[in-house]
Amino acid sequence: MTPTMTRHPSAQRAGRDGFPQVLHAEWTKFRSVRAWVLGMVAAALMMVLVALLAGISSDQRGSPAVPVGPDGGPVTDSFSFVHRPLTGDGSITVSVSALRSSIATGLANLRPASVPWAKAGLILKGDTRQGSPYAAIMVTGAHGVRMQHNYVNDTAGPSGSVSWLRLDRSGDAITGYASADGTHWTKVSTVQVKGLGPTAQGGLFVASPSSVDGMGTVPSVSTAVFGDLRSQGRWAGGNWTGDQVGPESPSFPGYPRNTSGSFPGSDGRFTVTGSGDIAPAVRLALATGGTLGEILTGTFAALITVIVVGTRFITAEYREGMIHVTLAASPRRSRVLAAKAIVLGAVTFVAGLAGSAVAIPLGERLARANGVYLFPVTFSAQLRIAFGTAALLAAASILALAVGTIFRRGAGAVTSVVAAIVLPYILFAQVPFLPAGVSNVLARVTPAAAFAVQQTLVPYRQVTSVYTPYNGYYPMTPWAGFAVLAGYAVVSLAVAAVVLRRRDA
Repeated sequence: MTPTMTRHPSAQRAGRDGFPQVLHAEWTKFRSVRAWVLGMVAAALMMVLVALLAGISSDQRGSPAVPVGPDGGPVTDSFSFVHRPLTGDGSITVSVSALRSSIATGLANLRPASVPWAKAGLILKGDTRQGSPYAAIMVTGAHGVRMQHNYVNDTAGPSGSVSWLRLDRSGDAITGYASADGTHWTKVSTVQVKGLGPTAQGGLFVASPSSVDGMGTVPSVSTAVFGDLRSQGRWAGGNWTGDQVGPESPSFPGYPRNTSGSFPGSDGRFTVTGSGDIAPAVRLALATGGTLGEILTGTFAALITVIVVGTRFITAEYREGMIHVTLAASPRRSRVLAAKAIVLGAVTFVAGLAGSAVAIPLGERLARANGVYLFPVTFSAQLRIAFGTAALLAAASILALAVGTIFRRGAGAVTSVVAAIVLPYILFAQVPFLPAGVSNVLARVTPAAAFAVQQTLVPYRQVTSVYTPYNGYYPMTPWAGFAVLAGYAVVSLAVAAVVLRRRDA
């Protein structure tokens, strides 16, 4: 009888103190404090409100339309083009004897300079509209021979000296060749280009993208000399036509007037001068473009709110002395902390997901109604951004809970977590003059790396730009960036559990 009575109370106590009961107690505690519940509601509403205000305040109606490539993405498509129509299959061959580049100084003149992605070569393009499909083979300022097509695709050619180029069309298949002597040819690549149509425009081109420094871009201009131009197939017309694809004429100071597409051909040589680029559009090249990350700028305000709630969820018990009651009811202190983390993380995740789910479509609609171009994203990327933002807020709230457990004081905990997440984010995402190296380090090693879950822009190796978080390019992949914050939260929670077990509550 006695052993039975001894075991029975123990079983009852285990049932009352089981983890589900502790979890339920912490949930009841959270929802019973109106300020905490209202804080989570406010965090979600802040995301929606900021998206609403950003959409209303942005008005770019009347801005020039953004050229769109075959894959639906924004492109830069501006260059000098000496061309003739090619009906059906055919080929074109040329030698390139010079490629010289200069950059604008801002004083209505140019100075010689290296432009690594200056391009001169042969191109077959559906037509002269910006964004039409194309394939091209080219020499570049510092990247050797390249075969590029449809703006986003780039293939390196042979190393060593190359002064001859050839482009062959067979249906939708376009093949590029390079040669050092015009006799022995090396195949660079064969690509499939849909949409060229039965008659394509083919010929010589020169493009010269802007030179990039730490603060922005500087226009450039390049000139190439072509010779021994030969063609096979049904090339219409007897003369080559020089045109500027894209803007009528580059307008920066120092650009030589009336030279785009000019070619003194008395000796059979063509001299072509051009500016611009044929490439996917990146942020600096498309200053008017917006991103979903900017629509979710309200995440910044929501973050501060959930940090405050997260610290208060534990520090309020220290301040009011209720922590003694909590730990007396459940002596296994790490279990109490785990229950608090689960409740807080779940509530914050739901609030963040609700805010994102409303803010994203609302912000998109208002931005487009006001003529703002948004960099396109896939549906899966939208889901990643919405769920990633919710996870970011949840992890931040758990980090705040852990730091609050260690500090026991709300003010110190809030200040520490804000300094760890918000301050680095302000530095690398809002300060334009922060050196790129420093910006990328902060976006890798601080908890603010988690903002990478909101990125939608893709850097391209064939486009020189300032790829920093300030311009929407993070040095880590979205979930790798989130993992940095999650790591900080897990380690801090482990330290908090040790501290909670060892010291007198």
